[in-house]
Parts: sequence; C-alpha cells; structure tokens
Amino acid sequence: MTTIRPAKVTDVKEIHKLIEYYANKKEMLHRSLNAIYENIQEFVVLENKNRIIGCGALHVSWKNLAEVKSLAIAEQYKKQGLGRRIVEKLQENARKLDIQKIFALTFKPEFFKKLGYTVILKEILPHKIWNECINCYLFPDCGEIALLIYLK
Repeated sequence: MTTIRPAKVTDVKEIHKLIEYYANKKEMLHRSLNAIYENIQEFVVLENKNRIIGCGALHVSWKNLAEVKSLAIAEQYKKQGLGRRIVEKLQENARKLDIQKIFALTFKPEFFKKLGYTVILKEILPHKIWNECINCYLFPDCGEIALLIYLK
C-alpha cells in the first residue's frame, strides 16, 4: 500500500538519493541537499511500508504559474502509475493555491504528454529562465523540453 504525504526534513536524504540516481543517468538535473532542505515544504513523497519510493515538488514561479520539479520514482516501482499519482497530487496542491497553469521541464516529455501537458517554447517561461536556468551549468542547451497544462 502506497501513500502520498507532505515531505519532512527527515526525508531529505532519501529524496536526494532518488534524484541523484536519475541525475547520474542524465535523466534529470541534480539537486543539492541544501536545495532540497530549503524547499522541503514544496515536496511530497510516496511511501511504501515506511520507505520512500517516490517524490515530486511543486514550485510556485509566479502569480498563476507553478512548476512540477524533481519527480522521481524508485526504479523497481516504475510503470505502476505512481508518477501520475504524484503529479495529480501536485496539481491538487496547485488548485488549492489558485494556480491555473503548471509547467514541467523534462528529458521525458512523453510522460507529461500522457497526463495532458503540451509542449511549449521555454521562452514563454521568462521567470524560470532568468531566475533558475541561467544559473545552471547546462544553460542554455540543457536539452530539457518545456510542457504546460491548464488546470480546470
């Protein structure tokens, strides 16, 4: 039985392990322990038998715009709809904040397309580009695809 819950500071090292696993495979960007601690209130975790097997974060970027970040599922639990469950929970959290649009930057756009996201140009996300992306060592050619969904 898996449950999704808000992350706690005691979860940070497990979250970091999940993210680093995929970042080392060049399937997502690295996040430092410090960055995860500083933004822990944005994260949810997926737990199975008191073990964290997935995570994701919702980062508010602007008045009506947020980003799904750091979405990861432990390898042995993939292809079970768990990533979808985390994204749906993050979208639910966004609705509670009256956010109307969510975007994702990803190396795996097909996953988000299945959830109703559509590909957009990164240039329409100026707050993201000039606040975060510009400081990334891969900027400007990271290869991530930008996708967006309008919440109902």
